[in-house]
Amino acid sequence: MCPLCHTCKIDTAYHQDNRRNFYSCETCQLVFVPPEQFLSEEEENAAYDHHQNSPDDQGYRSFLSRLFIPMNQRLAPGSQGLDFGSGPGPTLSKMFEEAGHSVALFDYFYANDQSVLQPAYDFITASEVVEHLHHPKDELERLWNILNPGGILGIMTKRVLNREAFATWHYKNDLTHVCFFSEFTFQWLAGQWQAELTIVGNDVVLLKKIVAPSP
Repeated sequence: MCPLCHTCKIDTAYHQDNRRNFYSCETCQLVFVPPEQFLSEEEENAAYDHHQNSPDDQGYRSFLSRLFIPMNQRLAPGSQGLDFGSGPGPTLSKMFEEAGHSVALFDYFYANDQSVLQPAYDFITASEVVEHLHHPKDELERLWNILNPGGILGIMTKRVLNREAFATWHYKNDLTHVCFFSEFTFQWLAGQWQAELTIVGNDVVLLKKIVAPSP
């Protein structure tokens, strides 16, 4: 079953290497690794502990600016945000705080405070996160549900182009990466949520929660 749309229309022969199998959903076109091939929680945590991201790293800030700049341009002054999957060295949150916004942090391994998943936010960021999600439907819907009307969910992840490109794609070789989104997948998701989708470059999408018209 597809972990994003829960359909059973699956191509189980999309790709295979010497470590994992990759399936493709015929409905939403998510490419995903079957759960029995996931790393253990301990192995996954150990992999993240090797990340050297820091707010003092100008190269990392430049990388994150691909998401920060288009999102910040769309935010009202003093917006309230959530950095979902903030990692061991939160940096994107600091960039938004420097721009005058307030940002809460959540990370399953490094900032696992479930209380921050209760309020409503004007914006939510998920930078290099969604490819790690074991239950993308549940986790993304939870984020969407705590986003204010008119709010923006900003996602940074490299996108699947086609089967041929996937076969030689370095991104799939990271064993913590288990879900791979294409442009079509985000279009499908926007349709499900009736969201306004903006595609920015090769790895950023913005999903805006449309304000329902007054009766």
